Amino acid sequence: MRQTIKHQREIIDRQALQERLDAIAKATPSGAARRGQVLEALKAAYQAGYAEMRRRFEAAGLGDETLLEHTFLIDQIVRLIHDFALAYEFPGAAGKRGAMAVVAVGGYGRGEMFPHSDIDLLFLMPKRHDAKLEKAVEFMLYLLWDLGLKVGHSTRSVAECIKQGRADITIRTALLEARWLWGDQALFQELMTRYRADIVPGTQEQFVEAKLAERNERHAKLGEPRYVLEPNVKDGKGGLRDLHTLYWIAKYLYGVGDVVELVALGHLSKGAAQRFAKAQQFLWTVRCHMHFITDRMDDRLTFEMQPDIAKRMRYTNHGGSSGVERFMKHYFLIAKDVGDLTRIFCALLEDQNKRHPRGFRSAGAPKELEGFLVENARLNAPEDDTFAKKPVEMIRIFHVAHEHSMDVHPQALSQMTRNMKRIDAALRRDPEANRLFLEMLTSKMDPARALRHMNEAGVLGRFVPDFGRVVAQMQYDMYHVYTVDEHTIQAMGILHRLERGELQDEAPAASEVMCTIANENSRRALYLALFLHDIAKGRNGDHSDLGAEIALKMGPRLGLTEEETETASWLVKQHLLMTRTAYKRDIDDPKTIADFISVVQSPERLKLLLVLTVADVRAVGPNVWNAWKAGLLRSLYYNAFDMMSGGIRLERFERRAAQAQDALRIAMKPVFSEDEIEAHLARGYPSYWISFDTATHLRHALLMREADKAQQPLTIDSRVHESQGVTEITVYTGDHAGLFSRIAGAMALSGASIVDAKIITMTNGMALDTFLIQDADGGAFSSSTRLAKLSINIEQALGDRIRLNRDVIARRAATHSRNDLFRVPPRVIVDNTASEAYTVIEINGGDRIGLLYDVTSTLTRLNLQIASAHISTYGERVVDVFYVKDLFGLRVDHERKIKDIRTALLDALRDPAEAEAPAAKAAMVAAQ
Repeated sequence: MRQTIKHQREIIDRQALQERLDAIAKATPSGAARRGQVLEALKAAYQAGYAEMRRRFEAAGLGDETLLEHTFLIDQIVRLIHDFALAYEFPGAAGKRGAMAVVAVGGYGRGEMFPHSDIDLLFLMPKRHDAKLEKAVEFMLYLLWDLGLKVGHSTRSVAECIKQGRADITIRTALLEARWLWGDQALFQELMTRYRADIVPGTQEQFVEAKLAERNERHAKLGEPRYVLEPNVKDGKGGLRDLHTLYWIAKYLYGVGDVVELVALGHLSKGAAQRFAKAQQFLWTVRCHMHFITDRMDDRLTFEMQPDIAKRMRYTNHGGSSGVERFMKHYFLIAKDVGDLTRIFCALLEDQNKRHPRGFRSAGAPKELEGFLVENARLNAPEDDTFAKKPVEMIRIFHVAHEHSMDVHPQALSQMTRNMKRIDAALRRDPEANRLFLEMLTSKMDPARALRHMNEAGVLGRFVPDFGRVVAQMQYDMYHVYTVDEHTIQAMGILHRLERGELQDEAPAASEVMCTIANENSRRALYLALFLHDIAKGRNGDHSDLGAEIALKMGPRLGLTEEETETASWLVKQHLLMTRTAYKRDIDDPKTIADFISVVQSPERLKLLLVLTVADVRAVGPNVWNAWKAGLLRSLYYNAFDMMSGGIRLERFERRAAQAQDALRIAMKPVFSEDEIEAHLARGYPSYWISFDTATHLRHALLMREADKAQQPLTIDSRVHESQGVTEITVYTGDHAGLFSRIAGAMALSGASIVDAKIITMTNGMALDTFLIQDADGGAFSSSTRLAKLSINIEQALGDRIRLNRDVIARRAATHSRNDLFRVPPRVIVDNTASEAYTVIEINGGDRIGLLYDVTSTLTRLNLQIASAHISTYGERVVDVFYVKDLFGLRVDHERKIKDIRTALLDALRDPAEAEAPAAKAAMVAAQ
């Protein structure tokens, strides 16, 4: 942090303010009037200083200057209030019995005063003090609070500080950062001397372990991955608190005032100290921007803030990445640097353990394993120049660690950092290095663990430069939860779990198929393809095509055969094919299956594609995968596999439907009569029976029976799935034109966003429509009051007792949504080649409450009958596909009609709120 402040008087002129306060004291007797004038003078000075500090920051964007300036500003305010209290309000309070010391602790003690940081003060009292001194403290605190400052405080003697510091690690840490601010400096020095003499000796190990345990607990609470896309800048992994932890440990062990002092002591390299300073400066600047933007203490770097901060920090669009994506990539690389510094510092501690065993546990003599040293159950390099002399050892150490389920020692990681440039083209061509890497990549011992360790160390990105390009690469949207590299590694872990049979309940088809991939060539191709499937993201061009080209080069380098390489390349190129087909097309339509098979061609490729797709989708985020999506992928797989198997799809289709009926028959027997069972089984078309599991079929059967008994024209059932963040709504009623649109409108009026939908018509003419909905914040629609209101709105909408139109829904459902942050260009595709019986209409646009009503009501107005709908939501983007016919039951193939459909739907995709502001402005101008 810079040690001087330019133009300090422009922040606050303490001398002038002191003269102003003296004048007030002399002119006005003690009391409310004088206190009011003092408060007014202080507030004006503080606000002026704060405004000047903010102006400078917005002009230069230097976080360290802002912290120093704010600390200086608060220091002067506290000192002036202290002097005023003792000189005019409580004269003689610091008489013969001694004066107090005002001490800054915590972040204020460090001098890290962000725009909305708390002010932590210790009022250090002499052993014996006048009662007036405590009254003076009270006066000071109330003035600071009245200034609008957030002040935390304690009033203690030196002895009390030492006693509580011994007992409480939090107090001990606060005292470690203590900085004399004003008052009795000798009293403060007594505290610091006793702290070093009475607390520190013999407690170093305890302190270090406590701080590292705090860090681990904090990471676990906020989410372990460093690359969560809305990170906590202060407490998250790789954030400021991790740097604080390193600073606290360094100060506690070595008595330094700054981490950079460790360089002179020979404990830290100059490069590591520079990385510390660089990370600190960047995070300081980002957090200052956050506080100024929100005008409050805010440490979560949300999607709302990211574009604004990126613009303020002058990140621009470049190389296929937007400015905000480049800013966040820099952020995550800084977070990675913080992790590296943590490892380096741990290596330092362990090295000190060897030389200074006092206060640390001795590790004992290291053992040897395959040429590496085993120290504290971690692998270390045998010599300081092991990796410099033989770079392939940087790959082999991870291989050995993986084979023996061990970690790599921090000292070895530090040595790697120093020799990272030796991972060059020659090493990438080395057959031994590539053999070792491929064995880790395709290991049956969870390759994700080895890949994550290599990635954290920076080795993976150097050994596979294309992967290095996506390290910390984010996508600025609401769908993807992790950066590209973290998503890829998570997917590799899921593939391993599928192979071990650990996801039978969540992904039964993929788990079953994975067990049948006995061919080692196919297995190696699958693992390589999953590793490379997103490797070309963030470049100009289709990442699937570009990734396929990378696979063609990577396969031979790793020693894959031509067949394996070609399979891996095809899987990368087509890795989105299955989700696009399952989620956007009618998978019971033979034409859909035929088109899908024409690309897949091989049953073996079909198996590999299913498994890769499941691993990919499930790794997007914790709430993306659900039973609904699993069922669609499963149905597509079986339909395609049946058609590939000799063209007997219909027979297999009917057999699976019969099997589903048999399973339901068994489940219904305890509560249904034989006649009821047979009557119910006759209600469903074959597609219904293969679309749901037995538990859902039984629930539907119970719902239909109750509706029939009560002769209810409308039955609505709701089920909240908290773990998935969605609510499932089932509507059972008579089918008629516009039904889907009316239900969608009622849901929009209730503030519900439809994220998925399935339309079923039973043989008795009743509609069984199922919707997955969320609230405006992307959570489950779980309030009993809101669910009751939703049911009422659906009932009134279907009974024509509620007015449904676009403007009414736009006004009633209007609410701020985070989706508003993202601009999704509207797109409408009218396709007559995807189905032989229907016209397929695909719409893409930004999600909002009421969108599905706008689209479906438009289709109804165009006299189009919706036979099936496939509703998919990817964060802020919706992809809705409708299979439609005209009034005569035919496909729409007239060019003029198709043009009208596109025009009308593009208008429906437009958010009504976007037109309100210009319209209102035009009306105001007209009125003038």
